[in-house]
Amino acid sequence: KAANLDTILNYITSETGFLYSYINKASNEQRLPSKGERVSFKYHIQNLDKKIIYNQVELGTIDYIVDQEDILPALREGIRIMRPGDVVVFLFPSYLCYGFQGDGDKIGVNEPLRFTIELLTKN
Repeated sequence: KAANLDTILNYITSETGFLYSYINKASNEQRLPSKGERVSFKYHIQNLDKKIIYNQVELGTIDYIVDQEDILPALREGIRIMRPGDVVVFLFPSYLCYGFQGDGDKIGVNEPLRFTIELLTKN
């Protein structure tokens, strides 16, 4: 992937203040996930300089029941606007990620982050 990938991405601003851009957009015939549906997704986290902080292997595949399980607000907000097959780059402000505490390890205080999420399935 090109180092200056963001220069070719067209970002959309969400209602809650993050930016996102589709790397792969699935068919609009698929519905967005709704509350109570189980979804599976993979993701990785980078800083805004595109340095990998946590890769997909470390994070694994996540099963999540939409809006009914405790999950990072960034992931909750992102999954709500994705269809199975979508791969989306998100630029999240720190308040949707790890906020003023960081994660106590690799993510700093008030650090905005770049997530790439792939929504695999919904059922």
